[in-house]
Amino acid sequence: MLGKFWRDRRGNYTLMTVITIVPLMGGLALSIDYSQLLRQKQDALNALDAAGIATAQQIVSGASDSDAKAYAKSFFEANLAHVDPADTVLTVTLPNNNAGGGTLKLCSALTYRPYFLPAAGMLIGGTAKDTTYTACSDIRLKNTLEVALVLDNSGSMDYLGSGTGQKRIDLLKAAAKQLVGTLALQAQQMKQISKPVQFSLVPFAASVNVGPTHDEDRWMDQDGISPIQHENFDWTTMTPANDPDKYAEKLSGVWYKRGTGWGDTQDQPLTRFSLYADITVESGREEVPNTKQYICDTYNKKGNCSSGHWTTPEYIYTTSRYASWQGCVEARPYPYNNDDTTPDTASPATLFVPMFAPDEAGTLWRDFNRDGVDDVTALSYNYGNNWWADWPYVADPTAAQRQSDMRKYFLVKPYGSKSAAAGDGPNSSCTTNPITPLKDVSQLGEKQEIENAIDAMAPNGNTNVPEGLAWGWRTVSSNEPFTEGRPNSERGNDKVVIVLTDGANTYSAVSDSNYANNRSTYAAYGYTGLIYPASGSVTRLFMNTSDDVGKTTYTSGNYTAALDEQMQTLCANAKNSNILVMTVALDLSATDDKKALDALKACSSDSRFRKDATDPTKPAKLFWNATGATLSDNFKEIANELSNLRIVG
Repeated sequence: MLGKFWRDRRGNYTLMTVITIVPLMGGLALSIDYSQLLRQKQDALNALDAAGIATAQQIVSGASDSDAKAYAKSFFEANLAHVDPADTVLTVTLPNNNAGGGTLKLCSALTYRPYFLPAAGMLIGGTAKDTTYTACSDIRLKNTLEVALVLDNSGSMDYLGSGTGQKRIDLLKAAAKQLVGTLALQAQQMKQISKPVQFSLVPFAASVNVGPTHDEDRWMDQDGISPIQHENFDWTTMTPANDPDKYAEKLSGVWYKRGTGWGDTQDQPLTRFSLYADITVESGREEVPNTKQYICDTYNKKGNCSSGHWTTPEYIYTTSRYASWQGCVEARPYPYNNDDTTPDTASPATLFVPMFAPDEAGTLWRDFNRDGVDDVTALSYNYGNNWWADWPYVADPTAAQRQSDMRKYFLVKPYGSKSAAAGDGPNSSCTTNPITPLKDVSQLGEKQEIENAIDAMAPNGNTNVPEGLAWGWRTVSSNEPFTEGRPNSERGNDKVVIVLTDGANTYSAVSDSNYANNRSTYAAYGYTGLIYPASGSVTRLFMNTSDDVGKTTYTSGNYTAALDEQMQTLCANAKNSNILVMTVALDLSATDDKKALDALKACSSDSRFRKDATDPTKPAKLFWNATGATLSDNFKEIANELSNLRIVG
């Protein structure tokens, strides 16, 4: 057959070839042009996606509308690869110009000009037209960001920052306000989003101050039912036998005021709040007219007074409260010290208890009735927080009895008697300003509130990072105590806690096992010498700690180890609840403070955007080892990380 075909000189086969070549060439042209069309479409899509991400970065950095559009166009055209920019038309819809409020939309109309189809069309007697294709790319900017600034206000923040002539606290103030300002500018670009960026401030030292205006809130223990409410107080000394008009009675786990001596508060619960209200001092006096008389002691022969004396006048005394609660609270008992459980009276341990530092042994004043005779002997135990008088009517009282006997608090402090030293009193270890709850920094007034609170920070006291971190979490949470945060389950919302400290966790040890057995100064975990509960085996600070923490080792080093472990538990719980944790170490030594540095780094979350510099297969930790000289730059990096959080892609 093949040989016959080659010998055939007629035109049939040639004609057939000519007829079939047209569709064959057309098919080939269509195949080539279709492949090229797909290629250009993909190039345009890639350029759109790249331009979208890059432009979103510009928007959250505060670029104007016109600059953002110009940037999008230049970036798009630079990444078109095999597509002629002249064949594209880019449309940019900015986030504040569409109903979504948080979506950047880039669309491109691509005109494809075929290579071979025009010639193929001519072979079949027709024409091939250009093809127009439209592609779009949406980049959603996250609508909301909630950030808690948890900042160390301990005494060491008063030191000079390394590499600078400024105090650490002043460097921190400047860096924190810089961060707030950067994110506030970004927030102001999101014009149709409600509260796009919010900041809270949690200053911390030995404790955290939630604010004295919360004294009537339901999440505070109003009825004395928390298991830590009375752990420093011995109400059993207030019996009807001692005073039938003013005594205490325990009923269903609550101590009540009994007797007419309580006045209007009779039968109400005895709590730390009631103690603040009941401790009274004679704050002023007024002489009663005509009560001072001159008495003659001897007379001369003429019957005139040769010598005499004036009687002591009578006075009316005005009284007032000795102190009011300043806002600091104790850490809740485990496990609630390390989580965000909503306080509930059905579970008393979840309630927050106001700090009340007991008057420690060693009497401050001794003459209760102003008769010139001491009513109690003075014993010195070298306790630091001696701010009241010990109860006088116990034979040879021990230091523990002097500290815990509640009758002393209902003695009225005499007018003009000795005052406690500065910082002593029931609010001892409460040294920070109150928490500032979430504020919308896109609003100038609320932004100013945060900045004013930052400026007002002052260094004083020990360092309790876990308490600061716990309250930072609680300020961005939607649960009580602070409910300004968006619902914890809301999508498109990031909750971030930024923790900065310049030192290791500290809790001051006291060697007083032969006296009151406090074993520490009073702070957020109370006294470390107390077992929780009374029938338990360890102090609250040691609960849920490993064998590395000695359960009967009452030293500052062991307290630091316990606080470090509490912090790691808290960090893990926060991260498991979708809280992004960033940690900053300020002026810590890589050798002397290695444990503290390792603890802060372990606490931090992983970055969603940056890779580890030493191992690119792993994400970078959101941890910064800052010095005084680098703190400002480190906070700029934090601002960039927070900016990236708002771009989804």
